[in-house]
Amino acid sequence: MRAVPGFDDDLRLAHVLADAVERVTMARFRADDLHVETKPDLTLVSDADRDAEELVRSQLKRTRPRDMVIGEEMPPTGSGNRQWVVDPIDGTHSFVRGVPVWATLIGLVVDGAPVLGLVAAPALGRRWWAATGSGAWSGRSLTSARQMHVSGVSTLADASLSISSTTSWDAVGRLDAVLDLARACWRERAYGDFWSYMLVAEGAVDIAAEPELSLHDMVALAPVVTEAGGRFTSLDGTDGPFGGNAVATNGLLHDEVLARLGTAREATSG
Repeated sequence: MRAVPGFDDDLRLAHVLADAVERVTMARFRADDLHVETKPDLTLVSDADRDAEELVRSQLKRTRPRDMVIGEEMPPTGSGNRQWVVDPIDGTHSFVRGVPVWATLIGLVVDGAPVLGLVAAPALGRRWWAATGSGAWSGRSLTSARQMHVSGVSTLADASLSISSTTSWDAVGRLDAVLDLARACWRERAYGDFWSYMLVAEGAVDIAAEPELSLHDMVALAPVVTEAGGRFTSLDGTDGPFGGNAVATNGLLHDEVLARLGTAREATSG
């Protein structure tokens, strides 16, 4: 893997952070005494989520004291043009039920652009990462990795689609649109959370989409998809992870997918 001037040290740090978090999350995965609460927004949080985020924040405070940190479970800290965006456990519902499809997401935004992303899924034994100009990679470490590329599928009839739950699309008034898209595709599954997007980056899936997401859900994903040759936008076609929802494709299918799903404004109005 070639180094990326300006971000190679940050990428190494992201792997160190992921290594440390993995020791916390794997120790609590399927633990009989795991403590789970329902947050005010009705999503779940476990003691592992909070412990993992605290660990990342403490290490970033020591190694990147001038950087801002934005996480899921705690208020932002710091300020400046470098912002680490962290989701300690993406897929908490899977984590608390013993399903291995969950990951720690670590992303870096510099001057308003997502420049680095690392996705670590220890229960699957997988890790994916990218930094601007480096390409996208998968493996257990920086020294043991293979480069990833999106697929070359150019028609929906040959495409594999991964969507979130139908209830989430129904909630924004776009269930009919997403079902029509699914019918137009060769295959439709719901792999869930981060995994859908990593499968797009690997070329195993051609389209992934979700109608409602937070910033911490997306920042780490976007560089991996784009450095693999794909596109990552909001439903209204705006590039990047800042629109509150996501469409990721191999690039060849993107415009047609956006046209079929409609814009974010249309989604909220029905």
